[in-house]
Amino acid sequence: MIRCVIVEDEEMARRVLKSLLAQYCKDVMVCAEADDITSGQEMIEAFRPDLVFLDIEMPGGSGFKLLSNIQDIDFEVVFITAYEQFAIKAIRHDALDYLLKPVDPKELVAAVEKVKDAKYKKTLKRQYDSLLKNIDPEQLVVRKISISTSDKIHLIEVDDIIRCESDNYYTIIFFKDGTSLMVSKTLKEMEQKLEEYDFVRTHKSHLVNMRCIMNFIKDEMMVVMTDGMKVPVSKRKKEKILEIINNL
Repeated sequence: MIRCVIVEDEEMARRVLKSLLAQYCKDVMVCAEADDITSGQEMIEAFRPDLVFLDIEMPGGSGFKLLSNIQDIDFEVVFITAYEQFAIKAIRHDALDYLLKPVDPKELVAAVEKVKDAKYKKTLKRQYDSLLKNIDPEQLVVRKISISTSDKIHLIEVDDIIRCESDNYYTIIFFKDGTSLMVSKTLKEMEQKLEEYDFVRTHKSHLVNMRCIMNFIKDEMMVVMTDGMKVPVSKRKKEKILEIINNL
């Protein structure tokens, strides 16, 4: 029997994962759950699991920070994330396993089978060491980009950005505090800077922070942002936007 701990901040996501494990991975027993890195570390140290399902982004820090806090990683880890962003590149590089939300039962079964593989276990310690060496555990807590204007270089926390709007060869950045900033970059250039931080193009003139979408108005083909602004969604982008929203 494989004993596991689930470290995931969303209660519904924990319920779904437990249900899938019970249905498809009957040799996996959930012995504890946690909803942040502090309680996650406590549960891991208390129960000494064989396997940890670890959410990458959680309140108070990332899953990587949790791993960096544990001196002796003697368990397997399957990372979980709703966003296929830059962190996944590091996980892939070190041949570690991850699941995208919503979790696909087939991928879950494959991940559990991989955990059982003796050859996989032999290289695991080296893989985790490599991952933690090459990625900053704080990367998913403070996420910044640099933007130059005529008088200064701005270091902007991407989570403070609600959306970006094209103005010919310029882009207007709208922030959560109600302020805005015009920069001499095209929307395409801003998209390249922000695409790994969960920003998506809804329209040729609009780039939005997916975390700041409140709802999608189907009849109007608009997404409503947290600042109340309605942003258009082009027909070409509709399916992609709906797919991303449904996966949140």
